[in-house]
Order: sequence, then structure tokens, then C-alpha cells
Amino acid sequence: MNSNAIAAKRKADSSFMKKGVIIAIMSGVTYGLYTGFLTLGMARGVWGADWYGANTSGLSVFAITYVLAALGSGVNDALSGIWMILKCAVLGEIGDFFRVLKTKPGLVMIICAIIGGPIASTCYVAALQLAGTIIVPFAALNAAFGAIIGRVVFKQELNKLMVGGIIVCLICATVIGGTSFDGLGGTTIVGIALGLVCALGWGIEGAVAGFGTTLIEYNIGITIRQCTSGLGNIIIALPLLCMIDGGGLNPFALLGTAFTDMGSIGFFVISGLFAGLSFGFWYKGASMCGAALGMTCNGAYAFWAPFFCWVVCGLLDGQEGWMLTPVQWLAALIMIVGIALVGNLNPLNAFKKKEA
Repeated sequence: MNSNAIAAKRKADSSFMKKGVIIAIMSGVTYGLYTGFLTLGMARGVWGADWYGANTSGLSVFAITYVLAALGSGVNDALSGIWMILKCAVLGEIGDFFRVLKTKPGLVMIICAIIGGPIASTCYVAALQLAGTIIVPFAALNAAFGAIIGRVVFKQELNKLMVGGIIVCLICATVIGGTSFDGLGGTTIVGIALGLVCALGWGIEGAVAGFGTTLIEYNIGITIRQCTSGLGNIIIALPLLCMIDGGGLNPFALLGTAFTDMGSIGFFVISGLFAGLSFGFWYKGASMCGAALGMTCNGAYAFWAPFFCWVVCGLLDGQEGWMLTPVQWLAALIMIVGIALVGNLNPLNAFKKKEA
């Protein structure tokens, strides 16, 4: 291979990598937008007036905390699945979608979606409602949990740099939560605990889904993921939680009310779109720039989610209580460095002179 060919290949590789980084960064940004609009939707219409408002329609504490979280997560993911099916239809990939469902990688994606959808996503929504955006950095510990799970289950590398990153993430998450315990009371502790359950679920999903996503085109993978998550919430999680509540709640009546509530459903349509785009960008970006760098760029939602909740719910909708303290913002930014270390990336390398 001559020098011109080598130079051209390096240029093409560099361009491909840069595009992958941009796409992976957008996964974190769109995840922040998904969080902001989902939170706004669950504060409007019947959600804000009856279910979470002064008139709680006789709902128990369990129903307000967990049943409504599963309902919100299910509505969002179901709409997200519809968006992704429409995308596959436009791209002419509907046939591929149904064919992949019958394969082993497709089954792996379904299992991961159940772990990351009905379980983790419901915990994420419940935690947001209980404690606000301070739980986001705790949920972002999924990268650290994923690294630990990968080491224990799949014998993947876990070196000193990655261990240091896990420690940095834990310290930052503790700082963010610790500065809020006095102001928000016991619900903060419950919210953070749910955020950690969410992180564990997403960590398992990320560790296992690597197998499936190496064999499935990312549009197909994200469509399977979102459709499974939405159906899992609607068919399994919501009815089960209504039964556990014991208050005679009809899950299908709740779904009918949520999907037909004009005061909120538009925001769920937007949040569902951004949720699908976020996971899709993550799959695509990671395949272009590598899992470690892709995870780092996506993990920046530790900053983007509180930021867009503040913009969408605080600035645009006029809600109070969405602004983090300067210490919490700083800890969220430092946590991104910790996530980079968990991804086995040394930020100091950016300042080193590249060799030819």
C-alpha cells in the first residue's frame, strides 16, 4: 500500500471516528431531552391535576410512586416503539425487523429490553418523581455497574484506571445526593435507591446487549428494544403493580386515560421520539467510535438530563425546584470524567502529542 493510500485510509478512519463521536454525544443530549419532556408530560393534564396533584383520585402512596411510574414509562416507550417502527418502515427494514425477532441475537435484545425497560425505566421515572434530577447521576452509574458486571460475568478487563473511574463516579454521586438530603427529606433516599436499581438494570442490559448489538443493525436493535420495553410495561409491569397495590386499579383504564389525555400526551410523543433517538444514537455511535468512547459520550447525560429538565420544566414551564446547586452541577461534570475512566479512557491522552 503506497503512502497516498495510507494517508487516504487514515483520513477516512479519522472522519468516521469523528462522526461516531458526534453521534454518541447526541445520544446523551437526546437522553436529556427525553428526560425533560417526560417529566413535563407527567406534570401536565390528568397527571398534574389528579394523579400527582392535590386531587390524587384516592390513589395510595404505592400507586402514586410505582403504578404511575410504570404507566408513564409504558406510555413513553410504547410511543417510542411506534416512532422506531415508522423509521424502519421509511427505511424499508420492517421485514428485517420481524426476521431478527426469531434469531438468537433478537432474543438477547428482548431479554435486555425487559431488564432495561419495565424494571430499570420504571425505577428511573419513579426516582425522578420522588427526588427530581439529583437522581440522574446515580442512574448514570450504569457505566460503572456495567464494567463490574462485565468483569465478574464475562471476565472483561477491569484495570486500575477503570477502578479509579468507578470511585470517582461513586464520590460524585454521593456529593450530589448528600447535599440534598436535608432539603428533600426521606423521599430523596428512596429516589436515590430507585436510581441505583435503575443503574444496575441498565448496567446488566449494557453488559449483555453487547453480544446482540454486534450482530444486529442498530435501527433494528433499537426498534426491538423500545417495542419490547413498551409492551413489557403495559402488559406485565403495570397490571402486576396494580394487583400488588390492591386498590382495585384497572391498568387498561389508566392506559386509556393516559393515551387520550390531550393535556399531556403531546409531551409523551416528544419524549418517546427523543428516547428512541437516544438509544439509536448510542448504538450507532458506539459501533463507529468504539464502546468505551461511545459510553463516555452517552454518559454525559449525567449533565444533560438535569440541564434540560431545568430548561424545559423550569425556564419554559415555570416550575420551581429544578435548579441544582453549583456544587451539584460541578459534581455532575466531574462525574463525566469518571465515566471516561470507567470506559478505560485516559483524559490526559488528549493533551499528548499524537505520533504519526
